[in-house]
Amino acid sequence: MNIEDFDFDLPEELIAQTPLLDRTASRLLVMDRASRTIEHRHFKDILDYLNAGDCLVLNNTKVLPARLYGIKEDTGAKVEMLLLTQKQDDAWEVLVKPAKKVKVGTKISFGQGKLMATCTDVLEHGGRLVRFSYEGIFLEVLTELGEMPLPPYIKEQLEDQDRYQTVYAKEEGSAAAPTAGLHFTNALLEQAQQQGIEIAFVTLHVGLGTFRPVSVTDPEKHDMHSEFYLVTAEEAAKIQAVKNRGNRVFAVGTTSTRTLETIARDHEGKIVEASGWTDIFIYPPYQFKAIDGLITNFHLPKSTLVMLVSALSDRDFIMEAYHAAITEKYRFFSFGDAMFIK
Repeated sequence: MNIEDFDFDLPEELIAQTPLLDRTASRLLVMDRASRTIEHRHFKDILDYLNAGDCLVLNNTKVLPARLYGIKEDTGAKVEMLLLTQKQDDAWEVLVKPAKKVKVGTKISFGQGKLMATCTDVLEHGGRLVRFSYEGIFLEVLTELGEMPLPPYIKEQLEDQDRYQTVYAKEEGSAAAPTAGLHFTNALLEQAQQQGIEIAFVTLHVGLGTFRPVSVTDPEKHDMHSEFYLVTAEEAAKIQAVKNRGNRVFAVGTTSTRTLETIARDHEGKIVEASGWTDIFIYPPYQFKAIDGLITNFHLPKSTLVMLVSALSDRDFIMEAYHAAITEKYRFFSFGDAMFIK
């Protein structure tokens, strides 16, 4: 396997810069693995492909307003900070820009001192470990001072910050949205339940490591960052019951997929209550143990996410689907259109 096997040419104009007004109006490319056929639909048609008793598994993580702009206390120099992972209490792993200006002991002020950060360590990958100090409740201070951390390929300002959250976002902690879920509305989820489709939730706090480019020729040598996941006993039992009776489990997004496959790998194919950190890297060939299909967006060339979807189908069919999407001018990436692999 070579990283070049997962490359493709994407015209820049197909990178969606703004979300559609109607979440369900996104286009939907449907891949049928059995017949190796491709259909072009709209996301509101997704329920046509699900049966009563099937299960949609959604990641209910909520994106933090994790981008902060502050100044160095000693020099007044401007600093941009992106929160990645909470380590313990008020200690966070972050990215800073310009990084070379932030050394151990550097103090950074946000909102005229409402929030202070002290650098306590310089990490191998170039990030920093900082400890925050503030008065009150951290999430309230962060909501007041922080901005939504949109991916770097999105150049437009987001007018409605909630448009980068799923309608079911609940558990705060992500540095990025689980974007496959952005296509769902409350009405569509209610319609699914009325059709007898189970809705289950897992939590995986998305880190930017998920989107980090693979810089090695051999993907097997790529080092995945760990992300925190949690599945409650109630939700695990719901998903396992679907599997037990022979119905299908469809993951909404690669993050839900990685959560379920981590648990199934560690528990002899069963979905059970579990939490922890996962660095699972799914690439061809891979035997899926938890899911029967996937709803996902279109991903970056040479990314770990393209490798994951290739493992669920096969690389040639995935590349055929991507080329069809480009020919049909689908919108790509976070605010783009969707793919259903069934």
